[in-house]
Amino acid sequence: MDILHSIRDALLEAQDVLNQFIQNPENIAVIAETAALMRNVFERQGRVFACGNGGSLCDAIHFAEECTGKFREDRRPLPVIALSDAGHITCTANDFGFAEIFARPVSALGHPGDLLVALSTSGNSDNVVRAAEAAKSRGMQVFGLLGRDGGRLKHHCDIYLIAPGDTADRIQEIHIKVLHILIEQVERLMFPENY
Repeated sequence: MDILHSIRDALLEAQDVLNQFIQNPENIAVIAETAALMRNVFERQGRVFACGNGGSLCDAIHFAEECTGKFREDRRPLPVIALSDAGHITCTANDFGFAEIFARPVSALGHPGDLLVALSTSGNSDNVVRAAEAAKSRGMQVFGLLGRDGGRLKHHCDIYLIAPGDTADRIQEIHIKVLHILIEQVERLMFPENY
């Protein structure tokens, strides 16, 4: 297979995964429910935290900067914090183990009514599961962006989406789309003048 065909096949595969996701009406309903939940958190002066590993942490960081910065139009910054500080991660991993790198800041900073956005393509990342457990113990809600069968993490989520796809990259492509759509829908709810 030449490179042009493999590129086209990759795009068609990504399109197929997205179409599978769109064709499940429950996914659309969960996005709407999560956007309303986020709006409620922000209107009550709460905060949203986001975590994940590797590309999922990069998605969490991107989500946070789109909220605290600007998505499409100017509006007040929304309090979203990606749990990505390198100093904290390395300190906590060294002192308490890698499984605690997200749970510790959730325990330190989370308040009842806050929201944790937990990203895991397998649903079985120990550090993300521990973060969800810590969030629940603090009276926070947990929204999971998951893959495969949802793994252990789905049992710690108040609400979750499982992206179709056989590989982490295809699952993450759905996750970033969901995060962008969530920001847009929150903006539509909170800043309708921008739409």
